Amino acid sequence: MVSLLIVADDFTGALDTGVQFAAHGASTQVVTDLDRDFSRDEAQVLVLDAETRHLAPEAAYAAVHRAVSAALRAGVPYIYKKTDSGLRGNVGSELAAAMDAAGVQSLPFVPAFPSMGRITRDGVQYVDGLPLDQSVFGRDPFEPVRFSRIGDVIAQQTSKAVFVRRPGEPGTGQGIQIHDAATDEDLKLTARALGPEGLRLSAGCAGFASVLADLLMPAARPAAVPSLPPALLMACGSVNPVTRRQTAAAEGCGFQHVHLSVRQKLDEAWPSGDEGYALIEDCLARVRRCGRVILDTNDPEGSAETQERAAAMGLSLAQARVRVSKALAELTRGLLDRGLEATLLCVGGDTLLALMQAVGTHELTPVCEMAPGVVLTSFVYGGRACYILAKSGGFGKPDLLCCLADRIGAGREEKA
Repeated sequence: MVSLLIVADDFTGALDTGVQFAAHGASTQVVTDLDRDFSRDEAQVLVLDAETRHLAPEAAYAAVHRAVSAALRAGVPYIYKKTDSGLRGNVGSELAAAMDAAGVQSLPFVPAFPSMGRITRDGVQYVDGLPLDQSVFGRDPFEPVRFSRIGDVIAQQTSKAVFVRRPGEPGTGQGIQIHDAATDEDLKLTARALGPEGLRLSAGCAGFASVLADLLMPAARPAAVPSLPPALLMACGSVNPVTRRQTAAAEGCGFQHVHLSVRQKLDEAWPSGDEGYALIEDCLARVRRCGRVILDTNDPEGSAETQERAAAMGLSLAQARVRVSKALAELTRGLLDRGLEATLLCVGGDTLLALMQAVGTHELTPVCEMAPGVVLTSFVYGGRACYILAKSGGFGKPDLLCCLADRIGAGREEKA
């Protein structure tokens, strides 16, 4: 029976939260089915990607309300509303939906992720020392976050009262209780102060989820890293500057960079044609030669070619984003169908979800973290187990790709 339901708003967020519990030995599944009957699941921890980040606030509210209500009817004792540590998406409406579905007047909200440089001080969110609206999330080309004060973000979508609490302060009264945290110890102080009963319904990002795992499932055991193919293929669908710095640094440690053209990103027909086949064969050859390849959908630095072409085609930014993700997913599926022997790295929740749809699977099993914020997960495709590394676009140091390639033994020099 499900002991904990985590409701996430995108796929990579679902994975980096679920893996905190998988690492503690809890049977953990990540699923995408909103109509799932939670009473029939055998996983101890079930992570539902409700895929609400890009929905209208009203639609996001309805999806979260529906999931939380279903979980409560099924007798799930603990529910965690996972939010983005950069406060993207529908934070206010989703927190309100969880509260309304559960019929509670108070909700602890802990959005800090100190180990990834996200801290909360006096109710203001900081990313790598910068107020949120001045960080990479404030410069997001699709959905920039306009506020740094968390209460202001929440107030855009709900009238529920907001209170700021110090680390370890239990948080009494009605409304959303924002708990400050600048260190992992601050997160632990708050979890201990709330206790198991106070955490029946709570919210935050993967940082606080790791503390919940310690509290609710203390029988920790190290997760074993399986033997992975000694080649790394990155499917990059993120426009985040953090990821762009990582792909630039990767070229200095032997990665070959394949950029999709604007037409390849936006023309829905080409991946299944001769041009798509040729690109798949080219990528396979590169993987065999050097073992380190990036398949990238970003425009050159300073260019807005894709947005301009999408506008000329009458596509909205949301429609363009879907087409780009789908094109990258179709290419990746083509590589798998052609016998790709490499560990995949999917960057960006949209990219990963599109790939799961392309291969026809609705479930992933988190295995372990290969680096902070980088989750190794598995799924079955074509009768064989496939491993994918997944990360959010805003996570990781500049040399992350090089470190991951070295760790799995991906070849640096071209092979004869």
